[in-house]
Order: sequence, then C-alpha cells, then structure tokens
Amino acid sequence: MALVPALLPLSAPAQEKIPAIPTDLRAPAAELSVTDAFVLGVIEGVTEFLPISSTGHLVVASRALGLDSDQPLMDAAGRPLWFKPPAAERRESRTGAIKRWLLHLVGREPKVDAPEGIPLTLNLAAKTYNIVIQFGAIAAVALLYWPQFRAMFRGALGRDPAGLRLLINVLIAFVPAAVVGLLVHDWIDTRLFSVVPVIVAQVVGAGLMLFAEQWRRRHFKLHAADDGLAQVAPHAAAGIGALQCLALWPGMSRSMTTIVGGYFAGLDPRRAAEFSFILGFVTLTAATVYKSYQSGAAMIQVFGWSHVLLGCVVAAVTAALCVRWLVGWLAGHGLAAFAYYRLAMAAALAALLAAGYLQ
Repeated sequence: MALVPALLPLSAPAQEKIPAIPTDLRAPAAELSVTDAFVLGVIEGVTEFLPISSTGHLVVASRALGLDSDQPLMDAAGRPLWFKPPAAERRESRTGAIKRWLLHLVGREPKVDAPEGIPLTLNLAAKTYNIVIQFGAIAAVALLYWPQFRAMFRGALGRDPAGLRLLINVLIAFVPAAVVGLLVHDWIDTRLFSVVPVIVAQVVGAGLMLFAEQWRRRHFKLHAADDGLAQVAPHAAAGIGALQCLALWPGMSRSMTTIVGGYFAGLDPRRAAEFSFILGFVTLTAATVYKSYQSGAAMIQVFGWSHVLLGCVVAAVTAALCVRWLVGWLAGHGLAAFAYYRLAMAAALAALLAAGYLQ
C-alpha cells in the first residue's frame, strides 16, 4: 500500500529532494493507489457510525500507509505548491471572516496567518481526504433513514408536527459542535491529529461508555416503541449536542458521544443510535462541506478525482452494512463490547508506539 514512486518513501535519505510535479493541475501530484483508497474507504465506512472513532482509525491508517509527510510539495519549476499562499497574495475568505467574528464574540483575538503562507503537503491532502470520503457514509444514512428525513422536511413545511419536533431537536443538538468546531478547528488540526492523542481519547471514551452503560442499566425504563424520537425534549437534545463537542477530539468518536448522550436523555440503545445517525448526517455534512471548501481543491491537486470517488463509494457500502448491524447489536448488548475494543486498540497502539513502529 504505497503511493506512486514519485513520493514514496518521502523520508528515505536518498530522496531528500521531491521530484518535480507537473504544473498541469488536472494531473494528480501523488495519486492514491487503489489499495490505499479502498482501505481508507472501508475504515471510514466501518468506523464512522460504530462508537470507536473513525477519525482515530484514519489517523493511524494514514500514518501506516505513509500519508503523513509534512514535506512541502513543489511544481516542475521547483516552486512550492500552496495550500494558503503568502498573506500578501490572498484575501480573507468568507469562512475566515465568520470565524474571526465568532472569536470576537467570545472575547478572543483571531490568530494571524503566517505571512509566509502554508505549503501544500501530503499530510494536509490526506487529512482532507479522510473528511471528504464521509460523503459516502452520509449518503448511506440518507438512504437508510429517508422516512425520517422526509418527515423533517414535511415538518419544516408545517405538514408533520412530529417531523418538525425532530428537526428542531437535531438542529439544537448540531449547534454546539458547529460553533466550538469553528473556534478550535485549527488548534485541533495542529495539536491532536497524531497517535498519542488518539490513544488517550480511546481510553477516555471507553471509560465514558462503561459508565454510561452502567448508568443505563440502573436507571433506564424502556419507552414504548411507538414513541420514536419525538420523545426527545429540546433540553435533552442540547445535552446530546454538548457531548458531541467531545468528538472534536480525534479518537473520541462522534457516534459514541451522541449515543451516550441519548442514554442520558432517556432513549433506549436503538433510539439513541438512530438519533445519533440522523444528527450525524447534519454534522458530517457540515464538516465535509466546510473541509471541502477549505482544502478540497488542494486534495484534488495532490490525489486526483478517481480514487477520492472510489473511497466515497466504498465508505457508502460499508457504512450501510454497519449501521444496520449496529442498531441490532446495541438493542441486545449495549456499548460495553465497544469500550473493551477501544481499550484493546489503545494498548496495541501504545505498544506499537513504544516499539518505534508508529511516530
């Protein structure tokens, strides 16, 4: 599982200088292999809605596949390819203006971009790829839960009161992570996308899951099946949204935090998972569109289109299978098995890190 010879291995002593990259941006600079694209698509689809963290698994997989180089890429003339050109050559984007306004609102000064700019790297393209292939998982949820999305649409038109309540609750739960994500996105991108934070998040998340499972078994009273998701109160939706903010930490798992939040809101495991999936559709769509707008062009410039689309298709198929399986599993077994998996993964990663196989 390797990139084309032009960029692998980037760290080899004999390749201190990156070979020239074609200036024709229609040709990818370092197209993913079919195997790499397939592997990352499977990992995204399997882990996106299981409470084990898709981001954490993708961070580790990208490292193992050699997609984490921060060495700047150059064009054929030896000039750097830019993710963000030097400050003198660019204007503030609309998303940058919104972020600056939000920081001002909470009394923080926005970070000033480095005047020398941000070069385009393999690592930056791989991070974007890992977000963009979420489109596949999003599509799977849209198909599987189309009746609920149709009800929300009808509710927005004033034709379905239950659908309107669900729409309002989903939006309430979405807002906290959206705001916090805009404020801390760059800090997380710089500080937490590495193996050690993923290991810590896996352990912390496992502890939260075991606590939530014990709490549910002591306090939970089964709701009638026909109550559906309409039973969620707005303040409970806000609590689920607050817990979803923890998922900004790579390795924590958006699915896990929202299912746990559903437990605390009084939902049974099946309903908690369904609310998590529907909320995930909104959250993942927003994150994917934002990341695509921010650095999607840079990703395509490095990898090209074909294997990005392959990753999305593979993620869609595997996500659809895993969503159906997870609902049945949670109804009968709860979250404990996933907590133990997280602990085992954390131990394995720590051992690999200590042995020098991961950096």
